[in-house]
Amino acid sequence: NVWNKKDDQGNLTGEGESYDSSRIILTPGKTAKDLGFAWYSQKKGEPAVKIGKKEDLSDAQEFKGTATEINRSNQKNTYKASNKVTVEGLFEENTTYYYSYTDDVKNPNWSEVQSYTTKKTTNFQTILVGDPQIGASGSQGQADDINIAVDTFNWNKTLEQAKITAPNASFILSAGDQIDYAGTDSSDGKNVRESEYAGFTYPALLRMLPLATTIGNHESKGTDYKYHYNNPNSEDGLGSTNSGSDYYFSYGNVLFISLNSNNRNTVEHRELLKKAVESNPDAKWKVVMFHHDIYGSGQPHSDTDGANLRALFAPLMDEFGIDMCLTGHD
Repeated sequence: NVWNKKDDQGNLTGEGESYDSSRIILTPGKTAKDLGFAWYSQKKGEPAVKIGKKEDLSDAQEFKGTATEINRSNQKNTYKASNKVTVEGLFEENTTYYYSYTDDVKNPNWSEVQSYTTKKTTNFQTILVGDPQIGASGSQGQADDINIAVDTFNWNKTLEQAKITAPNASFILSAGDQIDYAGTDSSDGKNVRESEYAGFTYPALLRMLPLATTIGNHESKGTDYKYHYNNPNSEDGLGSTNSGSDYYFSYGNVLFISLNSNNRNTVEHRELLKKAVESNPDAKWKVVMFHHDIYGSGQPHSDTDGANLRALFAPLMDEFGIDMCLTGHD
């Protein structure tokens, strides 16, 4: 069991893939020509990504990014930096690119080469998932919980099947609660959250397909969400909680807006929606994603979160002419 490898005495050895919370995540950029990269490292350096159309990267361009100091641990490893690189204006439609990344260009140890294939923007597919919530299937709130392994296995199988169902998907949308442990950074003494992120980031598809997430209630109190993703148009911090904020991006003639429904400040959400709509006034479709389902009938959510947020969010959707809302939670 590589997820929780044990020695002859039954003690966890700290080996195996369960303890890698540093896997790189691709995120949509501001437009289809752009792309974001985010990953953890155990030391802080000057991160960079190199990208080319040749698999040996002999034609690669190098893009430098920023490293933010963190102190995040799973059961085995401690990470000291959240690395983010943003690449703009590079990507053409229907083209395969190859990339590699390093934690520090001054002392580079480049990763193995990965591929990313762009799709057309006039007619495209996306994959929508809700509440992957790694660790939630009976979790006891411990970093070596077998439920993290079980959920990771099933999450990976889900994405493998999704890729078969939607082979031309341009990116993935995840409507919140990517992990389960809902504590704050200070309450996560057992390092559960990063162990769950190790499971969530495990699928190989996430190295090849951008992932656009929204902040669920299980993520809203910790800071790790904003360190694991490089979301576009989030620099103003509108609609923020400890975990992160609202953001938006355009893909072809569709405007996608992710709202942090854990924040109930409608003034901030309205400002973000206004900026988003103004960024693409010719968008044919406007799609909003937020975690809490405001029209679901499931108890107890329908009488608490749903009822409260319905009064706040539904008028905003009408005000800005939103065509579709994608939600999770219920």
